[in-house]
Amino acid sequence: MFIGHFAPAFAAAAVSPRSPKLGTLFIAAQLVDWAFFCFAIIGIEAMRIDPTATAMVPYDLYHMPYTHSLLGTGVWAVIFGLLVFAIMREAVAGILAGLVVLSHWVLDFLTHRPDLTLAGGDSLYGLGLWNLPFVAIPLELAITLGAFYWFVKRTRGPVGPPLVLLALLLVMQAVNWFGPHPEEAGLGLYIQALVAFAVLTLLARWVGDNRKHKRARG
Repeated sequence: MFIGHFAPAFAAAAVSPRSPKLGTLFIAAQLVDWAFFCFAIIGIEAMRIDPTATAMVPYDLYHMPYTHSLLGTGVWAVIFGLLVFAIMREAVAGILAGLVVLSHWVLDFLTHRPDLTLAGGDSLYGLGLWNLPFVAIPLELAITLGAFYWFVKRTRGPVGPPLVLLALLLVMQAVNWFGPHPEEAGLGLYIQALVAFAVLTLLARWVGDNRKHKRARG
């Protein structure tokens, strides 16, 4: 799952005027992937390209205990939630940020083949919807578009910035689904993923700075 991970970010931003800004929630949504690709660069975690991995995604994510185990994701969620709470002095913001981080494992569980762990052990989990494109594609689009619509409906401000963000999300997802896949995993792939996350986060920050929750004062 790619853009589907941002659905909880849109939803969390729509929940309350005390929610973190959308840019912060976009970081939360992909925090464990940020960490995974950074760890992959320095050899702490690893992946490889395997065209037979799933029907949609040729990634064999064979070693990622610190970021994509349920325990690891939970630790990242607690740390990020506490950081947001410390900065904003708002418990609701910290809880929402932590839940968005935690949502990453849940959404990966739906789409990944069994390559997720509970705490880095040998038992692997994943429903493997990436092997069912006719299910995975509508699901990812539905949760993303639904959360985006709720965010726009619950906030006020110019509609241009969120539409630009949505357009880029859809373009990136189309490339991910239908574009050529890399022949091997390596530094270029990892940096490409980090750059994509950074661009989307900057756009989300722009959107968040231009839209306010309808219940916000002022």
